[in-house]
Amino acid sequence: MTHDHDLELRPTPAQTEAALNPPPGRTGGDLVVETLAGLGATTVFGLPGQHALGMFDALRRSDLRYVGLRVENNAGFAADAYGRITGEAAPLLLSTGPGALTSLAALQEARAASAPVLAIASQVPTAGLGGGRHGYLHELPDQAASFRGVVKSVHTVRAQSQIPSAIAEAWKSALTAPHGPVWVEIPQDVLAATTSLPVVTAADATPEDLPPRPELTALAAHLLSHADRPAIIAGGGVVRADASGKLRKLAERLQAPVVTTPGGKGAFPWSHPLSLQSWMEDRHTTDFLEDADVLLVVGSGLGELSSNYHTFRPRGRVIQVEADLGKLEANHPALGIHADARLALQALLETVPPREDTTAPERVRQLLSRVAERLAAQELTLEQSLLASIRKALPADAPSFWDMTILSYWAWSAFDARRPNTMHSAQGAGGLGYAFPAALGAAVADPTRPVLAVSGDGGALYSVAELATARQHDLNVTWLIVDDGGYGILREYMRDAYGETTGTELTRPDFAALAESFGVPAIRTTPDTLEQDLTKALTSPGPTMVVLPAVLRMFAPTHQ
Repeated sequence: MTHDHDLELRPTPAQTEAALNPPPGRTGGDLVVETLAGLGATTVFGLPGQHALGMFDALRRSDLRYVGLRVENNAGFAADAYGRITGEAAPLLLSTGPGALTSLAALQEARAASAPVLAIASQVPTAGLGGGRHGYLHELPDQAASFRGVVKSVHTVRAQSQIPSAIAEAWKSALTAPHGPVWVEIPQDVLAATTSLPVVTAADATPEDLPPRPELTALAAHLLSHADRPAIIAGGGVVRADASGKLRKLAERLQAPVVTTPGGKGAFPWSHPLSLQSWMEDRHTTDFLEDADVLLVVGSGLGELSSNYHTFRPRGRVIQVEADLGKLEANHPALGIHADARLALQALLETVPPREDTTAPERVRQLLSRVAERLAAQELTLEQSLLASIRKALPADAPSFWDMTILSYWAWSAFDARRPNTMHSAQGAGGLGYAFPAALGAAVADPTRPVLAVSGDGGALYSVAELATARQHDLNVTWLIVDDGGYGILREYMRDAYGETTGTELTRPDFAALAESFGVPAIRTTPDTLEQDLTKALTSPGPTMVVLPAVLRMFAPTHQ
């Protein structure tokens, strides 16, 4: 008996002919780029190196777009942003040893933020694998060991026939919830050697769904339906699952106030009557959430920033929906539901009846009023006015990328992202230098919208080499640099903790003149002219820089 799937596996005459007579001159590198194209990739990021030249040579025989950056870590940040914006796995091509290791901080951020990055690196020749000390250039005893604690999965290739399957397996891993970076390494000789293997025409790497267990969602629905004061914390998992619409429907059905974490910015409308906005670092918000008799946490591990620095002590029942099994109940006992946020919210929508509560909008209004009063007492009008100017200048659908700088820390709590998946920062791992190269990756992903990057002068110095990348590819990125002469937030932390600072003051360049030396137009702005200068920059084609000399302050902490 012949089954339908048997017919599907039977090659056509054209496929047979192509397999018997592959094009000449192909190498292991061609198998890499052919597999990527077969999986649906259109763009790759990276930086060439001697061991990886087989991959880069193969790129010219493919239709893949290559975007090369000047530093491997920055290439990783660009791939991270491309993955966040598109929801696709972003290929990142790297070389062995120093090139590979330089990407580690970017891959840590991608892991913390669940950004799908497919890193493919070269290795020393096959004879050098296994930990022996052969003295090869870039040799490490175990290169993959440096990445196992950072990425989701590691895949090592030793023969050309393994390349398509290893890359497909890694692709599937990167895109299975929770998304994240993966690592593939291929020896130099395997990449460079000619191959007689057929052209890779297609690859199946469909990510697996992560549905909730029905008995758990049934219990969660019962708890929420009978709650007197339900509330919701929406994290980055809601954004990554494209579940903001379902979140809004559930919140309105339950009349449950919603607060978004820094990673969940935009998951719930900022001005909605049930919106607690993003004031996670405010004691009034913490008290409000502690008072909820049923708290639904969706797509958040309730880590340091999302728990007001672990001072949050819920008194009611917690329901936690989380795709990352390691984060489930990691910080608080809960009804833990290991699931993709979209599928879990859909299951709840199918079972939770409408709940009447006319008091919820008023309780939200009172909380936001208390937050505003606390801020008003601290005379922080400069910081608030800068965020307002940025919000007015930035189109609602334009993505923004924020480095680890005081204005970004403000934005985590106080900036209205307007739309889901438009505000991104390095708050996952907390490394410097993220904003500008990430913004470049976003501009590659969608060249139809302007992109904003926000950095301090310290973080900007990590990324100035990528002004050349922005100019070379003519990317529509505006880079706002807040120049305060040092590591501003560390200056503040040290002064508060120790009374004086060490190592926080910086000699820095004339950023505007530096940008112009790369052929990138620059504007020197002031707080009063920031809105109009940013508007001009964001509507100008290609890269631009806006430099704002200003010393900013953080709002007073409420967790001490």
